[in-house]
Amino acid sequence: MSDTVPWRPKAGEIPVSPGVYRFRDPKGRVLYVGKAKSLRARLSNYFQPLRSLHERTRRMVTTAAGVEWTVVGSEFEALQLEYSWIKEFAPPFNVQFRDDKSYPYLAITLGDDVPRVLITRNRKLKGAKYFGPYTKVWAIRETLDLMLKVFPMRSCSDTTYRRAELTGRPCLLGDIGKCAAPCVGRIPLPAHRGIAEDLASFMAGGDQRFRGDLTRRMREAAGAQNYEAAAKYRDALGAMEAALAKTAVVLGEDVDADVFGIADDELAASVQQFIVRGGRIRGTRSWTVDKELDVGRGELVETVLLGAYEDDAYPPREVLVPELPEDADGLETWLTRRRAEGRDADGLRGTGRTRLRVAGRGEKAALAETAARNAAQALMLYKTRRTADFTARSQALNDLQDALGLDEAPLRIEGFDVSHLAGTNIVASMVVFEDGLPRKDQYRRFNVASSTDDTDSMYQVLRRRLAHLADEGAAPAAQGERFAYRPNLLVVDGGQPQVAAAARALADAGVTGLAVVGLAKRLEEIWLPDSDFPVILPRNSDALFLLQRLRDEAHRFAITHQRSRRKRDIASQLAEIPGLGEARVRVLLRHFGSVAKLRTASVDAVAEVPGFGPVLAAAVVERLAATPRPDEGEPEEPAASIPSPAEPSEPAPVGGGEPADR
Repeated sequence: MSDTVPWRPKAGEIPVSPGVYRFRDPKGRVLYVGKAKSLRARLSNYFQPLRSLHERTRRMVTTAAGVEWTVVGSEFEALQLEYSWIKEFAPPFNVQFRDDKSYPYLAITLGDDVPRVLITRNRKLKGAKYFGPYTKVWAIRETLDLMLKVFPMRSCSDTTYRRAELTGRPCLLGDIGKCAAPCVGRIPLPAHRGIAEDLASFMAGGDQRFRGDLTRRMREAAGAQNYEAAAKYRDALGAMEAALAKTAVVLGEDVDADVFGIADDELAASVQQFIVRGGRIRGTRSWTVDKELDVGRGELVETVLLGAYEDDAYPPREVLVPELPEDADGLETWLTRRRAEGRDADGLRGTGRTRLRVAGRGEKAALAETAARNAAQALMLYKTRRTADFTARSQALNDLQDALGLDEAPLRIEGFDVSHLAGTNIVASMVVFEDGLPRKDQYRRFNVASSTDDTDSMYQVLRRRLAHLADEGAAPAAQGERFAYRPNLLVVDGGQPQVAAAARALADAGVTGLAVVGLAKRLEEIWLPDSDFPVILPRNSDALFLLQRLRDEAHRFAITHQRSRRKRDIASQLAEIPGLGEARVRVLLRHFGSVAKLRTASVDAVAEVPGFGPVLAAAVVERLAATPRPDEGEPEEPAASIPSPAEPSEPAPVGGGEPADR
């Protein structure tokens, strides 16, 4: 393989100015659009030796036939041009939005002669002011029903309104007090427009003014002994309070902000947007984006905001994000211009600058963390739904068959992962997927007594597993255990070294006709035995998603078993200290809450535990200092979860591996 692509432009030909670049394929299709403060510095990253590039970046560069660029005057101009080109060309290697939802909005048609309030998914009504989006249409219907008691404006269709004008009889809403009935002249049109503008102002966050006004009117009517009017204001105030109860107060009443939470993995990202107006969450929106290239969190934030505020979306004064992009100033300028081009709840042009920042602490930081948790749950739900889709699972198995050159679809796949603690407590896991779904009753755990490295551990585990395979053509049921079922595909966690170890285990066991691959996490590459180059599946491939889920499940299962052994080992080592039985070990661990905190405790701190003196405390600290610590970045589980002696212990491995708990 050559060091780089033959069409690479000379470094001296690329300007150092800000600009936007486009990669094109041999047919002229735009593959990727990007921007840079310095075109020369950015493009040089793509023309490094191909072997040093991220695999997906390498695939984009080798697919392209050339690159072209346009010099602009500033980073802001680069952002604008990049945004317009991405919308125009929809490049396949740029982040792709997968927002297939159609969100309901509350719209007030202030541009009409007789404004109307309605719930709609159409964002293109001329002269309308929108509020939302809302995740549940029934929730906004309930809110609107309550608000019409306070702001009785027109909500009927044009046909119903014209019929009432011709007949001189209002509709039911007019009779029950949920419409001021401008159709029959009960209220002048200017007064009705005032009601509509008040509702728009209330929905935009001006609820304090209206609550105070209704309270004042109610008291004045009661003071004048106009109890009928006071009761009317009381009911309106109650309806307003009920509507406000549906949107929790989260920040100060003068806060207008959009809060974004993002959760992502190698191939996809989930976004959660909280729309806060007047300190209340007035709407939420969530969507998913697909990633092809290795995109950092800052660049992903920029792409998310460009998508969130395209069309006629109106940015607030403050936008909170999990991380600032590299050109945050240019993005702020773009958001400010979008704000100036839009209109606020009163129909006025937006004023002031939109600030882009990361919430460091306080209520805003707590809300940002809530948005991030919602995004993480949405990403998990997105993956779960893909797994539950029978059509998607079938397509995934067929795609795997084609990509790996298998004779048949891999209906049974077994995944393996190895976990250890600084070379000790070596364990491994085997998970089973049949027809694209996990079969947890057939999971197995393995303990490895000693090993030189991860590849040796993988070799030992696979030899033990393969020893239990039924002979090809034999009925596994005759062997008396499901461990004898023959898989169609073995997947190991890792790259070429792990795949080579697995292939050696197959050869030494005399097993033929069984496919084995490795999935390398960093680049999501699929490695085959004796292959110099990996198989790269498309970013939104159901086949790659299936392998990822298998790999992650094997990793989770191995880590769980390894941590369980670690806790048992520490408890048993402490119990070997003279005078320290199992009961005192439990008291000690529960007092400190976790093994990690116990490790950092001093002799005096341990001596404060009931039943412990200085001598026994010193023995505990000395023993813990001699035991290996967990790998950095892999936190220990709380000591409270350590099973008591009364609970049944795990059985020792039998044969090739112990079954999973059901």
